[in-house]
Amino acid sequence: MTESMRIAEVETFASNTSVFVRLTTESGLTGIGESTAFAFPLAVVEVLKAISGYLVGADGMDVEAHWLRIYRALGWRGITLGGAISAIDQALWDLRGKRFEEPVWQLLGGRSRKGVRAMKVVQTGTTDEVVAASVAAQQAGYTAIKVLLFQPEHHGMRHAERTADLVERFGAIRDAVGDRMDIGIELHRNMQPGNSIALITELARFRPLFVEDPIPPDSAIAFGEVSAKVTVPMAAGERNTTIYEFREYIENAGISFIRPDVGIAGGFTHVRKICAMAEAHHIGVIPHCVPSGPVATMAHVHLGITIPNWEVQEHVEQDVEPVLSMVNRITPLVDGYLYPIDAPGLGMELNDAALVGARVGVFAISPALREDGSVAYR
Repeated sequence: MTESMRIAEVETFASNTSVFVRLTTESGLTGIGESTAFAFPLAVVEVLKAISGYLVGADGMDVEAHWLRIYRALGWRGITLGGAISAIDQALWDLRGKRFEEPVWQLLGGRSRKGVRAMKVVQTGTTDEVVAASVAAQQAGYTAIKVLLFQPEHHGMRHAERTADLVERFGAIRDAVGDRMDIGIELHRNMQPGNSIALITELARFRPLFVEDPIPPDSAIAFGEVSAKVTVPMAAGERNTTIYEFREYIENAGISFIRPDVGIAGGFTHVRKICAMAEAHHIGVIPHCVPSGPVATMAHVHLGITIPNWEVQEHVEQDVEPVLSMVNRITPLVDGYLYPIDAPGLGMELNDAALVGARVGVFAISPALREDGSVAYR
């Protein structure tokens, strides 16, 4: 007799900056997923509660239909809804893998690579601290790192002073790790088109793998104006949630790498469409994975194993608390590569004891300010 795949229960757990969902079928199978809409996790919880009434009694096999019905039901958009849909979609694929007793990557088309190359996100700090962290990452086996080059103190510097300091910082990192290390630069939406172009032009001689988000992600057209005037590969997309938004960036922003997040951009169902659209334009994929928890990290690896244009995967340590306690096992990291667990579905389960009543991250509304009191992010 075929197992019932109708959903009997929807559970949500908020912990740190993540929101986890667990779907249980009438036959007892469970599937888990994670929202990485980290700024307002409790808002995602409320969206999931509202969606749960639709999901209970629904067939867990109708993954594509559920995605469209939830997204189109009210004409709503945004990262909070995207986080909720993404968590549900991951859980539905986890269920599907367990139903067919195959890992999710196998159901997505099988391997296109042996493992997913990890890009370590290096801690911020002084130049000496960042250089030391970059060297430590190299010694640990990473072949790619990302540095958050622009730091809060740079908002208080004049243009020439700031540019000189940022160039000196990156030059020190390149000198320390050599050319065998791929280095991505995160400017974190802190600049305007003109001054970011001036900076990127000077950074080009150090051969960065990419420069990410020099300006706010409000306009693909504005981003394209920056890309058109520099020679460094550009990356964007970590705040985008649908194929429709990614189309604008792929066609108008002059980017070399897109940055979808499986925890906000629609889970497996939608992100693989985004990756295919990028592939058609010879654009690489470097997914946004910070501050991904253990389930979203694993979901990225399952997807990355199958995607031909998946370049590297942003990564922060998973073998630390509270991440370790959230699940029964974390994504294996070996010699700078991430691997899926050889088990049906995603290969991991939630640890209820650590998630029930867990501390939830809340961020203060305190944007960086200029010396005249105006908001630095423009």
